[in-house]
Amino acid sequence: VQLVESGGGLVQDGGSLRLSCAASGFSFDDYAIGWFRQAPGKEREGVLCMSAYDGSTYDVESVRGRFTMSRDNAKNTMYLQMNSLKPEDTALYYCAVDLEDEWCRETFESARGGWSWGQGTQVTVSS
Repeated sequence: VQLVESGGGLVQDGGSLRLSCAASGFSFDDYAIGWFRQAPGKEREGVLCMSAYDGSTYDVESVRGRFTMSRDNAKNTMYLQMNSLKPEDTALYYCAVDLEDEWCRETFESARGGWSWGQGTQVTVSS
């Protein structure tokens, strides 16, 4: 399994970014996928999760209405569209696959489960 994020950078408060994650070694049809983030001095947290079978998403309250997640099965790529960014969104963002489950679970929010991670891409939002 390999996951490679891209698209991070520096953006102003209220701006937008789209992160991409190129995946290999597994199928999006078989496992839940997700985006996570970790700010300095904080624990890693789930942002958005997508279940394998129906593509339904599970988001956390802090990003609801601002962030969306999508996948392109033909390209084996997942995306995180981030709008209305805030300084508190500043973090290292990771894409991941849960090799133990095809469905998103509540444990996703605390980054628990059988997740395999990419190396991360930095997002910095300036005020």
